[in-house]
Amino acid sequence: MPAVNASPPESASGLQRLGRWVETQRVQYFILALIVINAAILGLETSRAVMDAVGPLLLALDKAILAVFVAEIGIKLAAQHGAFFRQPWNVFDFLVVGIALVPASGPLAVLRTLRVLRVLRLVSMVPRMRLVVESLLHAVPGIAAIGALMMILFYVAAVMATGFFGDAFPQWFGDIGESMYSLFQIMTLESWSMGIVRPVMDSAPWAWAFFVPFILIATFTMLNLFIAIIVNTMQEMHERELAREQAAITASMRDDTDAVLARVDAVHDELAELRRLLAQRGQRRGD
Repeated sequence: MPAVNASPPESASGLQRLGRWVETQRVQYFILALIVINAAILGLETSRAVMDAVGPLLLALDKAILAVFVAEIGIKLAAQHGAFFRQPWNVFDFLVVGIALVPASGPLAVLRTLRVLRVLRLVSMVPRMRLVVESLLHAVPGIAAIGALMMILFYVAAVMATGFFGDAFPQWFGDIGESMYSLFQIMTLESWSMGIVRPVMDSAPWAWAFFVPFILIATFTMLNLFIAIIVNTMQEMHERELAREQAAITASMRDDTDAVLARVDAVHDELAELRRLLAQRGQRRGD
């Protein structure tokens, strides 16, 4: 029975080598430079004067850069197959580049503006940006909890404000929806004093006792909680990354140590064998 060749086909190994080449630092820096250039081109295309002067050149460069992006994604897909979609950042790049391939003609002409999403590939290419985005994603449960607490606070405050000031100032506190919007404006500190609170205090001098605690709780306490959660999550992600790097370094050192010890044992065995052979030769000469 003829032996079965278990080695991968030549084309498959070539694709894998090409996939590893695309992942090299030099190629990734080249892609990063193209992303920055593409972002500049998309910005220049918004200028009518620039488009009248060098419009065809910019459009040609834009298509050429898009072709490079498509080739990069295609090589990764061919080399990694299903493993490509198991990495979230690969999926992100695939969607961003795929949106740029949607025909921008007829009713889909508005999608032409979505080409600028290619700039978002900077997030997946720069490690520090990835760390920030991953930290934000990990902070979502905590942010959602704080958001729910703020909604409860806004609801309670809006019901109270509608009851306190709805009759005198229906344009700001006529119903719960208008009250929540006015309270949101007050929380952002946008013209809150002269625009809303001062007129209300002219009619109800005690109104400060409602608005000041609301601002202290909603603006300073709650928003600082958002910041604290995000900063704490970023610190945890940074420590986790450092721990992974330390574990990788430790594993590498352990492997190196094991290799050195194995080599020492091999040399020791070779010396023992050499001593045994020399001893046998000495015995033969003595005989």
